[in-house]
Amino acid sequence: MLVRQSFDPALAQYAYLIGCPRSGEAIIMDPERDIDRYYALAAKHKLRIVAAADTHIHADYLSGLREFAERGVRVYASDEGGAEWRYQWLLDSSYEYRLLKHDDRFQVGNIEFVAVHTPGHTPEHLSYEVIDHGSGATDPIGIVTGDFVFVGDLGRPDLLEEAAGVSGTMIPSAQQLYQSVKRFRSLPEYTQVWPAHGAGSACGKALGDVPSSTVGYELRFNPAIRAASDETAFIDYILSGQPEPPLYFARMKRDNKVGPKVIGAVPSIPHLGQKELRARAGDRTAVVLDTRSRAEFLTAHLPASLLADWSYQFVNIAGSYVEEGTAIYLLINDRHVEEAVRLLLRIGLDDIRGYFTPADFAEYTAQGGAVTSMDAISMAEMEQRRTDGGVRILDVRGKADFDTAHVPGAQHIPHTRLLPRLKELANDQPVLVHCASGTRSAHAAAFLARRGYHAVTVADAFTNWHP
Repeated sequence: MLVRQSFDPALAQYAYLIGCPRSGEAIIMDPERDIDRYYALAAKHKLRIVAAADTHIHADYLSGLREFAERGVRVYASDEGGAEWRYQWLLDSSYEYRLLKHDDRFQVGNIEFVAVHTPGHTPEHLSYEVIDHGSGATDPIGIVTGDFVFVGDLGRPDLLEEAAGVSGTMIPSAQQLYQSVKRFRSLPEYTQVWPAHGAGSACGKALGDVPSSTVGYELRFNPAIRAASDETAFIDYILSGQPEPPLYFARMKRDNKVGPKVIGAVPSIPHLGQKELRARAGDRTAVVLDTRSRAEFLTAHLPASLLADWSYQFVNIAGSYVEEGTAIYLLINDRHVEEAVRLLLRIGLDDIRGYFTPADFAEYTAQGGAVTSMDAISMAEMEQRRTDGGVRILDVRGKADFDTAHVPGAQHIPHTRLLPRLKELANDQPVLVHCASGTRSAHAAAFLARRGYHAVTVADAFTNWHP
């Protein structure tokens, strides 16, 4: 048996190529939408992909399951959780597919997969025990746990309510998760744990930056599992301190259920010229994602553009600040274009019209093109302006940080929730935006400026605030 983990660091997502070298067949577990890279990985190991499976209806990226189905690959998905949690795009389709119940089994070559219903993160969630019959094994070598068990954490049970707006699901989901943990305890301790996410994912609150684990290790040292000695205590633990999910999670849940648009292949986007760049200045019907550094953006940027510096925050910012269907232009280095397009496609932002380079922007400014800048102040200056009056303080940190300590009178809206809650923020005074370090505040201030606010970013650490 061959197992290869495919890691997407931007979304902290793991997919798995599991293959039988004897038969030359392989399956992909929890693929993302741009599936060409999985074919390349399979070819590298002289395998052909004959199946693909999802553990659940994902909320943090568009699944590649439909892309595989379009290519004639047999796909597997959950038939648990009730009618409202079925993959609607599969039902009565001409695709080759099978919907799985608890304890259903299928094989790829000499490898057997056993579906295990593990609800909690979502009602339909399946894990897959993997048994390598080719080696003579009769017990699982590993379990693909999806968003059920992570290294050091469990998949959050509040996401349907917090991200997708399905009210009244938080407590029942936590109760289901508690029961799923009981089932997990019955697995042999040597069983390897292959999760769908690592550190940086918003699908939990304390995921380890370790690619895999074992059942025994997690039973001993996973804080969320250790908290499951009592249901009431477990529910309190698992629902507290969860991070605010990015805005795009609700779209992903919807689209993966009804069926993501088929892309076929990753598109190439054109390198645009000065005429198009000038047309984008101040254009609020489309958006320019400026991937340059924060310092460069603050000094000079295209009016109405968004700061989405090329870092781990790029997807989070695009997914939280760009509305569905908006035409997107990139200000980006040539070498990052393809990866940026892939990342945007993975979160359903498909209308990418073209790109400009930093050199193009420098030429534009040298020719007198319209630019704007953004004020950046320290915590000390923010405090002085607060006491002088005539400004609003906006704290865009997470709720847990705000509850621990905050500036008196500050309004709190986590930066990933600004778009749907914008009406809560009055636009009658300058808005001084702060976070913990100055990173999220710069992104949020750029978004507010695009929406017509006089926004100032506090480019300083919150620990430097003194009343």
